[in-house]
Amino acid sequence: MHISTKCSIAIHCLIFIYEYGESKKVTSQLLSMSTGSNAVTIRNILSSLRKEGIVSIKFGTGGATLNCPLNEITLYRIYKAIEPDFISKLIGIHTLPSPLCPVGRNIHAVLNHSYEKIQNDLCKSLQNITMEDIIRDYNQIGGTTL
Repeated sequence: MHISTKCSIAIHCLIFIYEYGESKKVTSQLLSMSTGSNAVTIRNILSSLRKEGIVSIKFGTGGATLNCPLNEITLYRIYKAIEPDFISKLIGIHTLPSPLCPVGRNIHAVLNHSYEKIQNDLCKSLQNITMEDIIRDYNQIGGTTL
C-alpha cells in the first residue's frame, strides 16, 4: 500500500501557511526550504490545493494563504486534491490470473470485495481528521515561531 509523499509535503505546507502566513509572505521558495522539497514540486502541490479551494495564491508578488477554515480541510480533501486517484492505487491486484483456474477466474471479485471495505474505512478515517486536529497536534508537540 502506498500514499504519495506529496501529501505529507502538502500538510507540511498547510501547517506552515497557517502558522506564518499572517506575518510572512509564504512563497514556494520559503516552503521549499522548510520541506526540503524542490520549489517546482511545491508550486505543483499549491496549484492542486488552490484548485480544490484550500489555499489562495497571490500571483506575481507571491504568497499563499488558507482559503477556508481548518475544520473544513480534511485529510481526505487534501489527498484527493494532490493524488485524485490515490484510493484506486492504494491496493494493487495482480492483472493476469489464469482464466482457466477456478481461483484465477474469481480472484479479482473476491479481492475487490475485501479491498473495497478497506478503502471505505480509510476514506472515512481521512474524512474525520482535519487540519484543525493536525495543527493542535503540531502545537502540542512543540511548534514554535520562526
